[in-house]
Amino acid sequence: MKQIPLTCSGHTRPVVHLDFSGQTECGYFLISACKDGKPMLRMGDTGDWVGTFEGHKGAVWGVALNDSATLAASGAADFTGKIWNAVTGEEVHSLQHNHIVKTVAFSHDSQYLVTGSNEKLVRVFDLNSDGKALESYAGHAGAVKRALFCRNEKCVISCADDKSMRLWDRSSGQEVSRVEFNSHPNGLELSKDGNILTVTYGNCTAFYDMETLTQLKEITIPTRVSSASLHPDKHIFVCGGEDFKMYKYDYITGNEIESFKGHFGPVHSVSFSPDGELYASGSEDGTLRLWQTTVGKTYGLWKCTEPTDLNNSISNTTAVAGSGGGAVTPTPNNPATAAVSCPPVASAAAPVTPTPNANREVTAN
Repeated sequence: MKQIPLTCSGHTRPVVHLDFSGQTECGYFLISACKDGKPMLRMGDTGDWVGTFEGHKGAVWGVALNDSATLAASGAADFTGKIWNAVTGEEVHSLQHNHIVKTVAFSHDSQYLVTGSNEKLVRVFDLNSDGKALESYAGHAGAVKRALFCRNEKCVISCADDKSMRLWDRSSGQEVSRVEFNSHPNGLELSKDGNILTVTYGNCTAFYDMETLTQLKEITIPTRVSSASLHPDKHIFVCGGEDFKMYKYDYITGNEIESFKGHFGPVHSVSFSPDGELYASGSEDGTLRLWQTTVGKTYGLWKCTEPTDLNNSISNTTAVAGSGGGAVTPTPNNPATAAVSCPPVASAAAPVTPTPNANREVTAN
């Protein structure tokens, strides 16, 4: 069957980073970082726009949602990292830096935020304090691209433009391990169970044991790759880069399963949803796209219609599978259901403004 991504428009410049929340009572959520300076929150399974966080005065390079989708974080070219109440849209903290903030990530308990910047520093902030950095790690010789908590929050892992990945022990404040690459690392992701680290550099995607930083495998991709994401079940991974394509690989064998072309610019960020049913991509073309992990499965806005039901299908069916497997009918954008009441980000008192063209579209490749 043919892969039919959902296209989420609304941003006006390249989308450079994405992050999913965990599963909540209201489903799960997706936040996007964009050079237009306005991070957007969406329903993760449909791409429906929830709200836009306004307050940055420069391009936003990194974003994060905590597991419960109650807090959002963003790092930007205005030298700040900001913490937002993801329910009301209000700014909670503005964390001042001395250069562009490229990456932000929450601790599992949402008490701490790690940031990385063009100052070549990694910092950890206590979100219960007045916004001062509790910890600062110096050693990278280039701008920090990504930083994450790891090893049950006892350590921080970071990668930078100095072609290295470094592990920092939070109790001692020292670098305890380092991995050198032959090109600049771009992406860093920790598996849901915290055991496997996914790294992208050059045209390679590599996987490391988080406890030992031993490389488990390295797979060559047909393009320079910017980002990769391992499925929660660890049987496949997806990645994207300079050739506009999304690639899906078998994690065990390292063989390419399939590739899809949908974006009209390089892919900057990819991530699996917490349930693994879809993955999202952000691109230079200013859009996000949602892709099904199992093509043709009824999920979210995708509806799989049996061939016998085709005569009864509605006129706005947008795609028919090419091999007799039925039709995939994304649900039309119904204005009556487009507004999401949980969480109610948009409010009169909050710095969140509706974006008229921020609704998702259905695009067939």
